[in-house]
Amino acid sequence: MSTDETTPQQEVLIVTGMSGAGRSTVANALEDHGWYVVDNLPPQMLRPLVDLAERAEGALPKIAAVVDVRGRDFFTDLRSMIQTLREGTQVRVVFLDSTDAALVRRFEAVRRPHPLQGRGTILDGVTLERSRLATIRESSDVVIDTSELNIHQLANIIADMFAEAGRPGVQLTVMSFGFKYGIPTDADTVADARFLPNPFWVPELRSHTGLDQSVSDYVLSQDGAEEFIDAYAAALAPVLAGYQRENKRHATFAIGCTGGKHRSVAITERLAEKIREIPGVDVTTKHRDLGRE
Repeated sequence: MSTDETTPQQEVLIVTGMSGAGRSTVANALEDHGWYVVDNLPPQMLRPLVDLAERAEGALPKIAAVVDVRGRDFFTDLRSMIQTLREGTQVRVVFLDSTDAALVRRFEAVRRPHPLQGRGTILDGVTLERSRLATIRESSDVVIDTSELNIHQLANIIADMFAEAGRPGVQLTVMSFGFKYGIPTDADTVADARFLPNPFWVPELRSHTGLDQSVSDYVLSQDGAEEFIDAYAAALAPVLAGYQRENKRHATFAIGCTGGKHRSVAITERLAEKIREIPGVDVTTKHRDLGRE
């Protein structure tokens, strides 16, 4: 059967490796970057999963399967299944590893046994797993040693390797609100626009909002308005860069005025325009209290 040139090529990523080496962190990072992730997938289900994705006609072009020792017959079936998939699909295998000392320390920190330790020690389980995984590690496309990595550093490595080109690093919402209705509980930063004259006291502007040109012009023409927006956008630029380094993918910046109808709305729209100039940030605006009496 011929393949439509517009259909994205199917990509399959198999994430495996030592228990405690960071598979959950990698799975979360891949989801953040547009991969369809299936956790704890038995090796026998890899072929049906790929077949399902191929029949979806491009709806699931990038799928990642986290496969580990929780699956039955893991060590035998995974090797053979990878070989079978590679005959007709673009498959990459990521193997996560850590030193024995790091793995033991992590299991002790969460007070959980190693899946293979049985009646032995954590180190016994680690040693057994390492010996059984040796051939899979040798045939993997990517091996990542997470011994000295925190979760943010590991997520950033995954982003560098597997994020789509051009995909924004931070999904940012710039939100207006009214202080009399309360500060947004999910705001990462809050700024106050009440230092500007209130259009509510201008009769011809009272019934309009900051989305209307007349109100926006009035607010932005006030002394200090544009200076505040320029300075605040400049101050937020290193914050957004830091969010990207620390793998914080979603953020909310809130701008408040008394009722969330005039000043905060106009400032929010103008600030969003400025922030859109910052690379790696996808900006949307939200006006929480617009329409309230």
